[in-house]
Amino acid sequence: MDNYLTPLETVNMSELFDKAYLPKPTIIEGMLYAGTYLFAGAPKLGKSYFMLQLAYHVSMGKDLWGCKVNPGAVLYLALEDDFRRLQDRLYRMFGTESAANLFMATSSNQLGYGLLEQIQVFLNDHPAVSLVIVDTLQMVRQEDSDKYSYSKDYDVIKAMKEFSDANRICLMLVHHTRKQQADDKFEMISGTNGLMGAADAAFLMHKEKRSSASAVLDISGRDQPDQRIYLTRNLETLAWELDRVEANCYAPKPEPVLEAISEFITSKHQDWSGTATELIEELKLDIKPNALSAKLNINASRLLKEYNIYYASSRTNSSRKIELHLMTEILG
Repeated sequence: MDNYLTPLETVNMSELFDKAYLPKPTIIEGMLYAGTYLFAGAPKLGKSYFMLQLAYHVSMGKDLWGCKVNPGAVLYLALEDDFRRLQDRLYRMFGTESAANLFMATSSNQLGYGLLEQIQVFLNDHPAVSLVIVDTLQMVRQEDSDKYSYSKDYDVIKAMKEFSDANRICLMLVHHTRKQQADDKFEMISGTNGLMGAADAAFLMHKEKRSSASAVLDISGRDQPDQRIYLTRNLETLAWELDRVEANCYAPKPEPVLEAISEFITSKHQDWSGTATELIEELKLDIKPNALSAKLNINASRLLKEYNIYYASSRTNSSRKIELHLMTEILG
């Protein structure tokens, strides 16, 4: 084997089922999670107002359009604005109720020239940050970014995604759309398909008429249902208000094991530990111990998100120990 080649790191199906993976932190329930997102729309459509609205609600922990928002600090890089304009917009939208956890900057380095390092320093100093907004992507791309290619676009988002995944934050990249129409609205995103191909999800805001106060927000992502949200601009505050939502929901099938655990782990019985065999006896289930362990590993994220029960397992020389704990506060 040549020296420059490294062997593949593989895992077989049994090993895969033997591990529980942490869920992605939730920013806005059903809408926004940790990862890298594109937010695209035509110039002067109201994208920056939407970003301020998003940043404010997350930093204050206020529900957005009926969706639960998990509070977290926010860094908003408003690279096409100045502080006076930001002050005017925030006051018009929210009055004097300020958010101490909403941080803003109007300049930064470019990607590849210190941008991610700047953000990392900020995250180190502000560990409560859950959302970073870059408005706009074009402002932080390198000088030759006008020469689009799939590989260059993919590499740009890949670097951002690796950063957001490593820090378990949501990184929202504001971008523009092309003037040309397309049957698939997401093909209107400026650049190549490499941008959306590398991102976890994309938001696309568009209007039928530019002068209209109404807009449509389409959401498409890897790990969340496609949605179409109809919005109307409040002409007094310029904030976006919800009209209705269309969702292509994919509800997971009921899992009897999770239901049994949720009935067992309650406010009166918040903690349990033991082997898979002991848990089967406790819940009176008809299942083999190794199958139960696999189900719990695969559904660890679902158990936490839907039932607020934390699951962990560890192996000893003789057996595997299972731990279940009812969380007193809902985790993001």
